[in-house]
Amino acid sequence: MDNYNIIEKGLWISIGSPIIAELASISGFDWLLFDLEHGSLTESKLQENLLAAKRKGIKLIVRVPEVNKNLISRALDWGASGIMLPMVSCKADAEKCVDAMYYAPLGSRGYTSSCRSFDYGLNKDEKPKPIFIAQIENIKGVENVESILEVKEIDMLFVGPSDLNKNLEAYADKTTIKFENAIKLVVKATKKHHKQAGILIQNNNDIPELIELGYSFLGMTSDIKILSKGFKNILNTN
Repeated sequence: MDNYNIIEKGLWISIGSPIIAELASISGFDWLLFDLEHGSLTESKLQENLLAAKRKGIKLIVRVPEVNKNLISRALDWGASGIMLPMVSCKADAEKCVDAMYYAPLGSRGYTSSCRSFDYGLNKDEKPKPIFIAQIENIKGVENVESILEVKEIDMLFVGPSDLNKNLEAYADKTTIKFENAIKLVVKATKKHHKQAGILIQNNNDIPELIELGYSFLGMTSDIKILSKGFKNILNTN
């Protein structure tokens, strides 16, 4: 990915409704993240969500809970643009995901041209390489950020602020790194390696500062937060 300075705004899809996925897609988000780690979306519903959100040019990312070769292969076969792996703590974590995402010789992913990503066998042209997003969510990930980025197939480091904050607080006796420094260390490393940096936004007031630091792949909010906020606003209307 050579567009690491272009601001891209995305939405977390947690509910699992293809109608919400389609609405988010046509609303103009640059990317959607389908959350199989914490969201209500299940693997059995993933393909119809990907189908619903198939607007041209949109990036459809699937966050898997762990390196599961079968799940990663199916997500890519079904039309996902890429994979997000949470809790990447070291280079080996990233290498395992690369192995699951890529065909030989880079990996060991099984190949079939009859899947959706090849138009069910009607289009056997070579596809763009899948996007690999490694999430940095703990102390080890921050400390090992340089070695993690030695995995050249990584396109982006994405900070999970809630988990990273909790991890830094839980092990405050084992590190001197503070959250504000951690997000600077991550983005500094991505700039050095010409990779993109992403983060989930917790406060919209932080956006200008995060962009100034170098974060360009911005998770604006989630479908469930939009709904819950909307419900509250309706009830609080006089």
